[in-house]
Amino acid sequence: MPDAQVTRPMIFFHDDVTLPQQRIATFTDVDTFNGLPAHPLLVHIPVVFVPLTAVMAIAVVLWPVAQRRLGVLVPLFALATLIAIPITTGAGEALQEQMGNPPFIEQHADLGAQMIYWSGPLFGLTVVWWALHNERVVAAIGSRLPSLTGRTRRVVDIVIGVAIVAVAIGSVVMVYRIGDSGARAVWE
Repeated sequence: MPDAQVTRPMIFFHDDVTLPQQRIATFTDVDTFNGLPAHPLLVHIPVVFVPLTAVMAIAVVLWPVAQRRLGVLVPLFALATLIAIPITTGAGEALQEQMGNPPFIEQHADLGAQMIYWSGPLFGLTVVWWALHNERVVAAIGSRLPSLTGRTRRVVDIVIGVAIVAVAIGSVVMVYRIGDSGARAVWE
C-alpha cells in the first residue's frame, strides 16, 4: 500500500490581513441582555446600591440602634455593590468598544473605572465595623487580638467611623459624577 498522504490545511498570512484577537471571557463579560447593551440596564444596580449602602453605613456609625438592627446587612450590601461595579464597568467598556471608543464617553469611562476604589474600601470598612460590634465575632477573636477596651476601643471606633462616613460620602459623590458624565455624554 503506498504511503498515505496526510492533507494538512495550509494557512497563508498576508501583510494586509489581520486576524481577530481572541478575548478570554470572564464573569464580568455581560455585554448584552436580550440584544440590548447591558450597561444601561446594569448601571441601575450601583446607582441604587451605592447610596443605599452609604446611608446604611453612616447610620450604623452614628446610631447604635441601627447597628443592632442592620447588623451584617451593611457589609452584605457593600459586597453586592463591590461585585456589581466590575460587571457594570465591563459592560460599559464593551459598549464603548461597540460604539468605536467615541471621545465624548472618555470622561464617563475614566470616572466609572475609579468607582471600584471607593466601593472596595467601603466594603472593607463595613466588615471591620460589623466585626468590632458583633458579640460573637469579638468573643471568637478576642483571645487572639489585644484587648480593645476603654480608650483604645473608643479611638478605634472614631477612626473607623470617620473613615466610613468619609468613604460613604465620597462614594455617593462619585456615583453622582459618573452618572452626570454619562448622561451628558448621551444627551449632548
